[in-house]
Amino acid sequence: MEQITKNTMDNSRQAISVENLHKSFGTNEVLKGVNLSASQGEVISILGSSGSGKSTLLRCINLLEIPNSGILRVSGEEVLMKKNRRGENQPVDKRQVERIRAKLAMVFQQFNLWSHMTILDNVSEAPIHVLKKGRKTAREKAVHYLEKVGIGDKLDAYPAQLSGGQQQRAAIARALAMEPEVILFDEPTSALDPELVGEVLQVIRDLALEGRTMIVVTHEMGFAKEVSSRTIFLDEGLIIEDGSPAEIFDTPKTDRFKAFIAAMM
Repeated sequence: MEQITKNTMDNSRQAISVENLHKSFGTNEVLKGVNLSASQGEVISILGSSGSGKSTLLRCINLLEIPNSGILRVSGEEVLMKKNRRGENQPVDKRQVERIRAKLAMVFQQFNLWSHMTILDNVSEAPIHVLKKGRKTAREKAVHYLEKVGIGDKLDAYPAQLSGGQQQRAAIARALAMEPEVILFDEPTSALDPELVGEVLQVIRDLALEGRTMIVVTHEMGFAKEVSSRTIFLDEGLIIEDGSPAEIFDTPKTDRFKAFIAAMM
């Protein structure tokens, strides 16, 4: 299978750049040489079947997983890697990893809120401890972002007291509170009941209108068509379609993507 490479962006404006990224778990090669760039202000939707490598790609970008090989740049800064004694890739500088991660925020499928903390504390905790913000400033920012996602009335509630949609909106507020350069969404609606999906997608739409740089792994075809500036299709660890939503949905180039669309629509 041939990897589609599409890199027409000005390198000076690239928020994310991935070159020839490989990632294996044991003998299972999940990413087989992925090339992807995201320019500042782009919203990229990543589509693909289960097991295609979508979540692994996001986790490699956020360095929650360390790629076996390849080059990752965030805002033009290359993440430095070296081989350990077992021949495995590892970051050269932990401080660089912390600095890179501070530029990225990730919203997970399962919310990952701390159950023993109020929603306000969930959102303000990382800016206090990671960004070293003062407690008053961090809490003011947290209130601002919770109001932004529509749950400003839930500051003192605990996660268990919120619906799934409200919890995911709190998770988005937590990501925003880090004031990242890029937000990564890993199937943000997959754990929600159908009637709650719309409220979360609306928040992401609003963020897209603000010009935020986002990479969204999703199975929501309508969202990918409406909100994305680019849509890619990942299949068996390779990008085989990459273009504007109109390009890839109206004139798909591969039988594999045609079959995927038919199954999802």
